[in-house]
Amino acid sequence: MAKESKVAEGKGSNDPSSKIEAIKNLIFGENIAAYNSEFEQVKKDIAAKRKELRDYIEDTHKELNQAIDNLSTDINIRITELEDTLADKADMLDSKKVDKKILGDLLINLGEKINQK
Repeated sequence: MAKESKVAEGKGSNDPSSKIEAIKNLIFGENIAAYNSEFEQVKKDIAAKRKELRDYIEDTHKELNQAIDNLSTDINIRITELEDTLADKADMLDSKKVDKKILGDLLINLGEKINQK
């Protein structure tokens, strides 16, 4: 009854809402306090899990960006190697292939040298 008198003094003894509040506190006071405490703990747990999840997402984002950078670097290296290989093959083909004009000029020169002797 001490709670009822304190609540009644705070809001006025003739106010019907204060009487209802006093009765509610008498009946549910301890349970409401326990529920509020549990809800506060749940809120703290949710906030901690939210921060943990955000940190995990940030770490995953950094790892993915690093993996993409590594893959990009690897692909660029491979493309450069393929370009170099292709250029070497093209040079090798050019050296093996004789241009018809050059071959004709060489044969004419060879024929002229043979005629001169």
